[in-house]
Amino acid sequence: MAVASYSKYLSVVDGTWKPPKYQVERKLPYVPTEKELDCLINAAYTKHSTYLLLLKETGMRASEAWNLKWRDIDFERNSITLNETLTHGTPRLFKVSPRLIAVLNSLPKTSSTYIFQNEHPTAFGLLHFSRSFSELRKRTAQKMQNPNLNRITFHTFRHWYATMEYHKTKSLLHVQKRLGHKSVLTTTIYTHMINFDADSYYSETAQTIEEAKKLVEAGFEYVCDINGFNLFRKPK
Repeated sequence: MAVASYSKYLSVVDGTWKPPKYQVERKLPYVPTEKELDCLINAAYTKHSTYLLLLKETGMRASEAWNLKWRDIDFERNSITLNETLTHGTPRLFKVSPRLIAVLNSLPKTSSTYIFQNEHPTAFGLLHFSRSFSELRKRTAQKMQNPNLNRITFHTFRHWYATMEYHKTKSLLHVQKRLGHKSVLTTTIYTHMINFDADSYYSETAQTIEEAKKLVEAGFEYVCDINGFNLFRKPK
């Protein structure tokens, strides 16, 4: 980061230098349990709680969720469209839970445009929002006697979402699409995040509405579509 920042500065002031050679060591991000995420969601006030639940169910980047607009939500179809992506990522459509739709709809309409911001947003809005979350996290970690909660950031929700999506589908292309990554190489990190028990679920496929209906009635939940087949699963 120091080399990149200084190089950018020199490009602005027409300076030159010979950057030092270095090798980037990429570390695996921390992935919490779902219980830990839910602990923070349930401890937060309405606005923060809704924002965190949105991150959990969609895996959006923090700024993507922060810039979400009311027009992006389809309250009838329980879906959210993300067109304004970060780093020119691919647009995404999310099918979300009725719970998330309900809490989004209950938020006060302080802005006719943005969900979490004022009508005239500032550059420091998300920063202040993040600081408030840090205080909440600290209090909750102390109350629950769980220091791991202090390791959870907004971006941690995205890591958790990606890890769970890969665990459910074992498809890198599916996870890449859900995260909006430009390159599948960025997505490969989630193939070795957690060693899950491979025998913890039954899995079935369906090609017709009737087959899918029978699986749902038998307690299976929809996972994704792969090569024209609908993949379902349920816990053993």
